[in-house]
Amino acid sequence: MKRYMLKKNFRGLKRGTQFYLIAESEFIGVKEYVLRTKDLSTRIAISESEMRGNFILLN
Repeated sequence: MKRYMLKKNFRGLKRGTQFYLIAESEFIGVKEYVLRTKDLSTRIAISESEMRGNFILLN
């Protein structure tokens, strides 16, 4: 399972928060990602541009 870390504060979540990539989907060229925090308490759905601008792949 891929892990990501937040580069900067985003949607009320603090920089450095770690996430697991739960789902990745593409519909007519638009990618969407679903992430959950490491403790599984918070779920967010984001676009590809938000993913590239705010997250770093850890593994």
